[in-house]
Amino acid sequence: MKLDILAFGAHPDDVELGCGATIAKEVSLGKKVGIVDLTRGELGTRGSAAVRELEAAKSATILGVSVRENMGFADGFFINDKNHQLEIIKMIRKYQPEIVLCNAVDDRHIDHPKGSSLVSDACFLSGLLKIETEIGGELQKKWRPKQVYHYIQWKNIEPDFVVDVSDFIDVKQKAVLAYSTQFYDPKSNEPQTPITSKNFTESINYRAKDLGRLIGVEYAEGFTSERYVAVENLSKLI
Repeated sequence: MKLDILAFGAHPDDVELGCGATIAKEVSLGKKVGIVDLTRGELGTRGSAAVRELEAAKSATILGVSVRENMGFADGFFINDKNHQLEIIKMIRKYQPEIVLCNAVDDRHIDHPKGSSLVSDACFLSGLLKIETEIGGELQKKWRPKQVYHYIQWKNIEPDFVVDVSDFIDVKQKAVLAYSTQFYDPKSNEPQTPITSKNFTESINYRAKDLGRLIGVEYAEGFTSERYVAVENLSKLI
C-alpha cells in the first residue's frame, strides 16, 4: 500500500497529540495516511502495553487512517543506531510516503527527540541504493520522502508553518481521549503524571486555539521543517 503521509510517534498517542487534527483533515481530503508507533508505551505509568494497543486501534479508527503498525522498540531505551534505522527504512520503503511526520526535535520526554532524529536519519538513508532491505523475502526499492516535518509536543517550539485545523479539532480530541487510561480521570486512583492533569487535557484545545489566533483561524497545529517551505505563489498563503 502506497501512502501519501506516514506519521511516526515514539509512543502510541504521540501522533494524536502532535498532529491528530492535521491527519484527520488530510484523510478528509482523500489522502492515504498511516501511523507507525515505535514502542508500545510499556513504561507508561498508567495502563499497560496491551491496553495501549487497544486504545491505539480505537484512535486510528477515529482518525480514519489506512494502517497502523507498531515497531516494538524498547520504550525509553531505543536508540538511533543502524539496527533501528534499518527497521524504519523498511517501513518507509514499504509505504513509500511523500510526506513523513515525526516527533518534535526537542521535548521533555527523552524518547521524543530520539524518535525524531531516528526517523529523520532513516528517511535520508532510505533513499540510498546500496542499502538493501527486504520484507517477506522480497528486496525493497529505495525510497526517500519528499518532505519530513516535525510536529510540536510538550515544549512550545516556534513552528515553521501551521495548518488550519478548525474543522477537525473535535476529531483530534476524540482520538486523544481514546487513550482513556492516559489522561485526566477524576475517578482514577492511579498515580498522577504530567499528562493526567485537567490542565493538560484542556491544553489540547487552548494551544491549538492560540496558534489559530496567530493566523486568523479558530484552531491550528504547528510543525517545524528540515528545509525551506516553498509556496507556488503568494495567493496560496492564508
